[in-house]
Amino acid sequence: MAVSAALLIGVTAAVLASTSTHSNDRATGRLLPSTPTSLPSFDPATFRQLLAQLRGKPVVVKFWGSWCGPCIKEAPVLATASARYQDRVQFVGVDVLDQRAPARTFIRRFGWTYPSIFDPSASIESALGMSGQPVTIFFDSTGNQVFIRSGPLADGEIQRELDKILGG
Repeated sequence: MAVSAALLIGVTAAVLASTSTHSNDRATGRLLPSTPTSLPSFDPATFRQLLAQLRGKPVVVKFWGSWCGPCIKEAPVLATASARYQDRVQFVGVDVLDQRAPARTFIRRFGWTYPSIFDPSASIESALGMSGQPVTIFFDSTGNQVFIRSGPLADGEIQRELDKILGG
């Protein structure tokens, strides 16, 4: 009986671990997805934990959807910016009101190398008091929000804002 109970507990734990919405790097507790297309589901609390883990480096958070016209227009600019600042700034996408298959196609199409998380109900965006895509938020290395743009970014805006944050 004890063996059966232990087996049941072990199987239940394995199932829960495999269905976790943010099981990336579980051994280290790291929440940042390890690949651009893994798209784990996050809730607002888990997103706040992720931002806390990223303190020490500036962060650009991009709320987007594969169905969003302005997001499609901005996607190549974000790919270029993330490549340019890859060692100095962490980019994180938040895929909103979308489905994983078209979102993964979008990420591959535009060559995004930074991770995105999945927010199918826009709960993260709502918790931050925002709505609509695209939205871009810049955080400095201490985790303070220093810039927000609701709507498409203007030409050169990413570089100007990151250069301010980085002191360049």
